[in-house]
Amino acid sequence: MDPVDALLEIATVLERERASRYRAKAFRQAAATVKALPLDVLNDPTRLRAAKGIGESTFAVIREAQSGVVPAYLVDLRGEVEPERTSVLRPKLRGDLHAHTDWSDGTTPIAVMADAARALGHSYLAITDHSPRLRVARGLSAERLREQLPLVRAESTDTFTMLTGIEVDILEDGGLDQEPELLGEADIVVASVHSKLRMESREMTRRMLAAVAQPHVNVLGHCTGRLVQGDRGTRPQSQFDARAVFDACAENGVAVEINSRPERQDPPDDLIAIALDAGCLFSIDSDAHAPGQLSLLDYGAERAEKAGVPAERIVTTWGLERLRAWAE
Repeated sequence: MDPVDALLEIATVLERERASRYRAKAFRQAAATVKALPLDVLNDPTRLRAAKGIGESTFAVIREAQSGVVPAYLVDLRGEVEPERTSVLRPKLRGDLHAHTDWSDGTTPIAVMADAARALGHSYLAITDHSPRLRVARGLSAERLREQLPLVRAESTDTFTMLTGIEVDILEDGGLDQEPELLGEADIVVASVHSKLRMESREMTRRMLAAVAQPHVNVLGHCTGRLVQGDRGTRPQSQFDARAVFDACAENGVAVEINSRPERQDPPDDLIAIALDAGCLFSIDSDAHAPGQLSLLDYGAERAEKAGVPAERIVTTWGLERLRAWAE
């Protein structure tokens, strides 16, 4: 087995399973190191082990792959990973409108996310790094976002389009945490609540209504903010008048995100039903923070299908031209 392929597959599986980001990053770094090393170093175990970016575990994987076998570490991972969810809806998804890079709290550069999306067969991917108020996630200032936009567009090809974007914080008064002019330049704006999630219901409703009424917002991200499992623990959902918020989303053409991360499962099923009845559009997104998490769309597709969401009301089943017309 090719050592680089083995290292990248391990990284991808670790990312999808939401294992330690540092473990996954170590395997990606080792793959990059191996690709750059001259052949004489690769064939010399002493020099290979001493190379920067090669640790004990990655060295063992490389040596086993070089010997012509599938590394034991990878065999074990393949046996532990859950199979991807199957649904009629999943093959209809053409892209993803919510993903992060190492410009904020993602783990890899823009180009690596683009490569992973192409490998999955996506037609488009929106890069939506965080806005400046979310300092813990290295949110993008206006200056950094201006710098990023052309770099995202540069990763497009004849058959694949990288969409510029941002996951912008919804402030306590319903304002958006970025300059309106810059939001207008982005292809996709995902608006999400990340602070004061336990705000009183009437105030949270006003906050969300103000946000979805703003003309640059395309997607309402993980609307309840809940966590139902995972290393981050659990967190109850925010309280708001779901019917009022989803009526406003339908009126303003804002898609309700079905967040595919298993630890979120957001919105809950009862809120998806309310959004359906309100006539909302939906966007099934991965909220990926690493390349291997882009495949989490299978979880979102399975939930949407079980909830009875029609494919034609899911904007990420649309072709690029229709998607752009809606977003603009």
